[in-house]
Amino acid sequence: MASPRLLALTALAALCLGFAAVAQTTPLPDAPTTPQTTAPETALDANGFAPVAGADASLESLIWQKRPVVVFADSPFDPAFKDQMRLLEVRWPELAARDVVVIADTTPNPPSAVRLKLRPRGFSLVIIAKDGTVNLRKPRPWDAREIIRSIDKMPIRREEIRSGAQQ
Repeated sequence: MASPRLLALTALAALCLGFAAVAQTTPLPDAPTTPQTTAPETALDANGFAPVAGADASLESLIWQKRPVVVFADSPFDPAFKDQMRLLEVRWPELAARDVVVIADTTPNPPSAVRLKLRPRGFSLVIIAKDGTVNLRKPRPWDAREIIRSIDKMPIRREEIRSGAQQ
C-alpha cells in the first residue's frame, strides 16, 4: 500500500501535467490566435511612403524604371532599421521625385531573392542605380539628404536633369 505522502505527490504531478496539457492547447483570451502577417514597415503613411517588403520585391523588374533603396535588418525592431525608415519617410517626397522605391527586408529566414543577391549582414543600406548596379552600401543609417545627393551624382540622374525629364 502506498503512503499518503506518495499518493499526494502522484496526485500533484498528475494535476500539474493536466494543467500543462491544457495550457498548451488553450490560447489565453487576450492573446492573438493568428500570427501578424503585415510587417510594420509596409504600411502606407500620409505622404505616400510605402516600403515594399523584401519578399515581394524583384530587382530585375525595377531596372530602368526605379532606383531601389534597400534597407536590410534582422528584425523590424532593430533600432538602426527604425531610424533609417524614419529618415527616409521625412524626405519621401524628394526621394519619390527621383523614382526611388524603398525595399524593406527584415526577414533573414527564409532569405528573399533580394537578400540572396545583395548578401547583407545585419543592418545594411544599399542604393541601386536605375541600370541595376549597386551604387552604395552603408552599414549604418544614412541621412536621406545624403542619399538624395548620392542619387543626384549618378550619371543617369544627371542625364534626367539635363533633359528636364524629372527635377
